Amino acid sequence: MTRPSQALIDLEALRHNYLTVRAHLAPAGRIVADHAPTDSTSAYQRGQALAVIKANAYGHGAVRCAQALRDIADGFAVAFAAEAFELRAAGIDQSILLLEGCFDRDELIEAARLGLWIVVHQESQLRDLDQALLPNRSIHVWLKIDSGMHRAGFDLDQVKAVHARLSEIPSVASITLMTHFARSDEPSEQATRQQIEAFDQATAGMAGARSLSNSGGILAWPAAHRDWVRAGIALYGADPMPKHDHGLIPVMTLSSQIFAVKIVAPGESVGYGATFTAQTPTRVGLVAIGYADGYPRNAPNGTPIAVDGQRTRIIGRVSMDMLTVDLTELPQAGMGSRVECWGRQIDINVVAQAAGTISYELLCNVKRVPRVYIGD
Repeated sequence: MTRPSQALIDLEALRHNYLTVRAHLAPAGRIVADHAPTDSTSAYQRGQALAVIKANAYGHGAVRCAQALRDIADGFAVAFAAEAFELRAAGIDQSILLLEGCFDRDELIEAARLGLWIVVHQESQLRDLDQALLPNRSIHVWLKIDSGMHRAGFDLDQVKAVHARLSEIPSVASITLMTHFARSDEPSEQATRQQIEAFDQATAGMAGARSLSNSGGILAWPAAHRDWVRAGIALYGADPMPKHDHGLIPVMTLSSQIFAVKIVAPGESVGYGATFTAQTPTRVGLVAIGYADGYPRNAPNGTPIAVDGQRTRIIGRVSMDMLTVDLTELPQAGMGSRVECWGRQIDINVVAQAAGTISYELLCNVKRVPRVYIGD
C-alpha cells in the first residue's frame, strides 16, 4: 500500500491511560467524598475498572487493545454479544460485560456458555433469564437502574422488586447494581450528584456490588467510584473534560502526507462549494485523507492541523479522499511533508468542537485507513 494515510495506535499509551484511570480511584480506607454511599460495604474499598472496548475499541481495534490490556485490566465491556464473541474467538478469556445485554434467549444461552456477564435493563431480558434453561449459578447479572438519564434501565420504584426476582433465579450467580450518568463530564452541574443520591436511596440495603462511573464519573466524581468503574473514552486519551489535565495520552494519531502543492491567487476559491476564497497569494497543500477515512467533512476553515510538526489550518471543504491545508507560512513544507490530523500535537477535542461533534464520533469513524500498532 502506497497511500500514506494511517491511524497510528500506541498501545503503551493505552496501558498508561488504563493505569492512570485506576490511580484516580479512591484508595482503601478513605471516605471517597463528602457524600458517602449509603451502602457501607462499598464506601471504603478501591474499585475495579472495566476497560470499555465497544465499537471496535472506539475505532482503535478491539482485539489488539484487549490483548494489550489483558494482563492489567480487571475485565472488559462491549456493547453487544457479537463484539464479545469476536474477543472470545481471539483468545480473550477475561470477564466481558455486555452493556446492552442479550437481545433474545438464544443469545443469552450462548453468553452463558462463553462466561459473559450481562446487563439486564428491561422486562423482556428479565423474563428470558427466568425462562431460559441455564446451569445453576452460571451467569453474572448487572442490574441497570435509571437514576435520571432516562434511557435504558429499570425505574427507581421497580428496583427492589426486580432485584428480588433476580435473586430467585437459580442461574444467577451474582447481581451488580449499576447506573449510567448523563452529565458526568460537567463537574459544575448537580445532575450527577442527584443521580448518585437517587441510586443510593433506591438500592439501600440491597446485596451486591455497585457500578456508577463512566470516564467522567471516574475523573470528576469520586463519590461514584464504588466497586466497579467503566472506563471508556479516557482509555483512548481523549479527555472528557479537556480543560483539565488528567494525565491521559492520546492513543491514536491520524496522519497522512501532502501529495500536491499549488498557489492560489487572490480572489480564487478552493474546493467544493468555494467555502474558502484567498485574500492574498495562498500556498495550498493537498493531503491524502478525507471524510471516507474518518476526518469530519464539516470541519470548517481554520480547523487546526499540523504539518511537519508546525500548526497551520484547514482551508476549503473536506472531500471524500483529500483535504487542503494552508502552507503559506510554512515555506519548508511541501511534497511528502507529514500531516497530523489529530494526536499528541493536535487535540482531537479541538477538531471535534470545530466540527460540531465529539471525540467519540471522530474516533469511531476511523475505518478505511490502516491501523499501525506500536508499543506492543
